[in-house]
Amino acid sequence: MHVQEWLDTIPAVAIYALVAGVIGLESLGIPLPGEIVLVSAALLSSQHGDVNPVVLGVCATAGAVIGDSIGYAIGRKGGRPLLAKLGRKFPKHFGPAHIATAERSFEKWGMWAVFIGRFIALLRIFAGPLAGVLHMPYWKFLTANLLGGIVWAGGTTAVIYYLGVVAEDWLKRFSYVGLGVAVLFGLASMLIVKRRAAKVAAEHAAEPEPAVAGD
Repeated sequence: MHVQEWLDTIPAVAIYALVAGVIGLESLGIPLPGEIVLVSAALLSSQHGDVNPVVLGVCATAGAVIGDSIGYAIGRKGGRPLLAKLGRKFPKHFGPAHIATAERSFEKWGMWAVFIGRFIALLRIFAGPLAGVLHMPYWKFLTANLLGGIVWAGGTTAVIYYLGVVAEDWLKRFSYVGLGVAVLFGLASMLIVKRRAAKVAAEHAAEPEPAVAGD
């Protein structure tokens, strides 16, 4: 049983709560398949009238915005020691090279790194906590966070829903295709980020150490 078939066995209210919860936890900084769950739920809403796509999109957006905001608060309170602790516990997701890549994104795009990060699988878990660690003004963070949540969560729901409605004749096959595309997109995003992280790590390793006084 794949994700969509499993979602088909639970009530609509539970689906809304599940989508909001998974996306919220992912946005908070916990690596979870938020995009896959959202795509599956949106496909399901195109087949069953019990799952309202508007309510689904609102729940997904709320989960994204609230999760990011909690992550921001945690990052602002915990600071860099929190990132160091997470790096020791989860080196594959919060390693120094990944954090360095995320910081470069913030240096390059500022508040809009929060918006852009919403569309990159691995960076979604960094946006909120890192913005808090860097003490980004909350109004800037909230603006980018809200826009990113609406465009990503609402947009994904709308696109997948309408594609599902148009493709009713081959919807069963499309469910697998949609999930496959979501997985491939997520993996591609992670590979891109990891390659950039490795490049940053190599650049840092190549930097000469500062001279010590008296040498």
